[in-house]
Amino acid sequence: MTLNRIAQVVGASRHDVPDPQALVTAPSAVDSREVVPGGLFAATVGARVDGHDYAAGAIAGGAVAVLAARPVGVPALVVEDVQLAIGLLARHLLDHISPTVIGLTGSVGKTTTKDLLAQVLERHAATVATDRSFNNELGLPLTVLRADATTRYLVLEMGAGRKGDLTYLTGLAPPQVGLVLNVGSAHVERMGAGPADVAEAKGELVAALPADGFALLNADDPYVMGMTGRTRAEILLYGRSSQAQVRAENVRMDDRARTAFELVTPSGRAPVELDLIGDHQVGNALAAAAVATALGLGVAEIADGLTAARRRSAGRLEIVERPDGITVVNDAYNANPESMRAGLRAVRALAGPRRTVAVLGAMGQQADASRARHAELGRLVADLRFDVLIAVGAGDPLAMAEAAESANLGMAVHTVQDVAGALRVATALLEPGDVVFVKASSEIGLAACARALADA
Repeated sequence: MTLNRIAQVVGASRHDVPDPQALVTAPSAVDSREVVPGGLFAATVGARVDGHDYAAGAIAGGAVAVLAARPVGVPALVVEDVQLAIGLLARHLLDHISPTVIGLTGSVGKTTTKDLLAQVLERHAATVATDRSFNNELGLPLTVLRADATTRYLVLEMGAGRKGDLTYLTGLAPPQVGLVLNVGSAHVERMGAGPADVAEAKGELVAALPADGFALLNADDPYVMGMTGRTRAEILLYGRSSQAQVRAENVRMDDRARTAFELVTPSGRAPVELDLIGDHQVGNALAAAAVATALGLGVAEIADGLTAARRRSAGRLEIVERPDGITVVNDAYNANPESMRAGLRAVRALAGPRRTVAVLGAMGQQADASRARHAELGRLVADLRFDVLIAVGAGDPLAMAEAAESANLGMAVHTVQDVAGALRVATALLEPGDVVFVKASSEIGLAACARALADA
């Protein structure tokens, strides 16, 4: 699109634009380091940095212009609200290229499921999927703006921090296919008192589907099943339940904690062997299979795609084998009780008889139940017979440590104040052959600890 046309779409005024007919031919970016020649740089204001300060660098890096809230001394399209403008531009693009839009949401497993689904679909046709976890009101339109006229499938991870978020996101990118993974305790602090409030927010996705669309619902989650009355779309159930049209049978796990199963769909059955660790990955794979089934892919094609799929996103049960025999499992991108439990069980299965070390920090947004949920997690670490727990931070992690110690199962428990302390203690006690699991909510910063341990 020309800068002049973009300005018309988003209601921008041009500043320092020598050529209004200059073409934007590449995706947009909000990080000046990720600008590619021919793209558009969106100058957003964050908690710590102001994108307007990086406008000149973005132009030097090849951006055609900057979408900005004020003139910046380089070619710019100036609007009142940059985030709103990016959304308008994304919707305009979708109206002109018309791919099949697939929206997916859930409390746990969105990114892994999105990565699996993308790898299944891209074997079939041109597919664009959310990068990393760009699933909010800014990240979603940036994903849309990576699509073009050749895109057949647009896979959009949709996050919901509060009620109304999915209504907004589905307004930017109306989905024909909607997938709901599960309802857990993520974001309860902002959504309301409990799972019913989370379910109400997540259900906004299926409520937005057209009558000729598909709603893929998890038959194993009663809160997701409660959404059946909120959609006009055709419903396809997936899960381990016998009532699911897309389900897994004969599930088994190898000595590396990777799962295999027989995939059953309305078109038949076929074997799947996942390269991801943990029993919970079966649910993620079934969710991806359900979407592919709704889109008309055959069971053999789906199974082959799932078997060939590999982990794509960092910080999600990312396994690094060190030369000294220590295995580091970095799951520190984010955390809630459900993902903590799944991760701990997966690592316990992966470790087998080897010594296990858990480096765990706080889970955010757990509202009034936070201390109790951290204590439950401490008891689980003990029950799973981890050998060492390093609880990172004051407050709730201390409750986790206290609960683990009170279980009196012989586990060594250490408490540290911060990430540096966690790295220091873990480095001192790790031995060749150990398996160390690192996880917390992203704001805790334990990803840095996991990377340092992996690089040691």
